[in-house]
Amino acid sequence: MAKLTIVFGVLLVVLGIAGFIGTGSEHKTALIPSYFGAVIALCGVIALNPALRMHAMHGAVTVGLLGFIGSVVMVIKGAATAASQGSITRPVAFACQVIMLILTGLFVGLCVRSFIAARRNRIRDAK
Repeated sequence: MAKLTIVFGVLLVVLGIAGFIGTGSEHKTALIPSYFGAVIALCGVIALNPALRMHAMHGAVTVGLLGFIGSVVMVIKGAATAASQGSITRPVAFACQVIMLILTGLFVGLCVRSFIAARRNRIRDAK
């Protein structure tokens, strides 16, 4: 799961950079996915050490969950604005928010599934 965490982190970094460039390199808030991605990737690198894996992965999923919640809020705001105005005012930013929502949601889901499997394995091995 550590390597997959690094992959998700890198994807978020790339998304932030692409969003920043896509918005004309004017809005630094477009880099927000990169900040989340950098922390997630760093946790993934730390998780490569078996002694630190559990703590690093819990840190990564916490950051991923915060990113997911933030993305949900922003996507809902963007959709509400689009519904009232008839169009999306910042399509690149909205697309990046949707992609971040998908990436972080998928990451959190995979982490939860991995945590459940790890706990089941510990219980099975203890018997």
